[in-house]
Amino acid sequence: MTTIQDVVQRAVLTLAFAGVVNLGAVAQTSKPADPGANAGGQDPASTSKSDKMSSQSGKQNSSQLDAADRTFVRKAAEGGLAEVELGKLATEKASSDDVKKFGQRMVDDHSKANDQLKQVASKVGVNVPDKLSPKDQATKDRLSKLSGEQFDAAYMRDMVKDHTKDVMEFRHESEKAKNDDVKNFASQTLPTLEDHLKQAKGIAPKEKREARNENKSKPSPARPQR
Repeated sequence: MTTIQDVVQRAVLTLAFAGVVNLGAVAQTSKPADPGANAGGQDPASTSKSDKMSSQSGKQNSSQLDAADRTFVRKAAEGGLAEVELGKLATEKASSDDVKKFGQRMVDDHSKANDQLKQVASKVGVNVPDKLSPKDQATKDRLSKLSGEQFDAAYMRDMVKDHTKDVMEFRHESEKAKNDDVKNFASQTLPTLEDHLKQAKGIAPKEKREARNENKSKPSPARPQR
């Protein structure tokens, strides 16, 4: 005869067995994510951080400039500023029309080139001077003390010397510059400098001869009597 106690025990065992089965099913459906499931992709946070670092690195590289290119930009800016200032002096003090015209061309051409160089310098992060270097200021002071044909000869002699050096440096930079903006500036400016040099060489000998003749025509100082 089945008692009430037997019925209760069977019910408890049935409920216990059902609970074990349900726990097994839950364990089957709630497996942890496969570590290799995202092997082919990247974590969004990691990707964002990587992109940010790459962007910052690109900005740093764009502002970096080869030492030789940086030196060229600074020297070109100094030289261009000097050519403008000395050109202005020539338009005021030269006695020869050829020298005056050459001086004005220096003002016009080098002012234009200086503006272009400022844009390049700003892009590559180089500060350019806004006043003459001590060396160029000394040259201006020396020429300011001269006049007439003496000034013409001295000025044109300096122009031949300066542009010979400029042409050599710009030609080298147009071929060897690491930065594309610097290389383009050197390449575009070189033909103008070569023309300046050619013109200066054509004027300088004539001015030198005239200055020499002027010195010969001056009376010699009287010798003191004994």
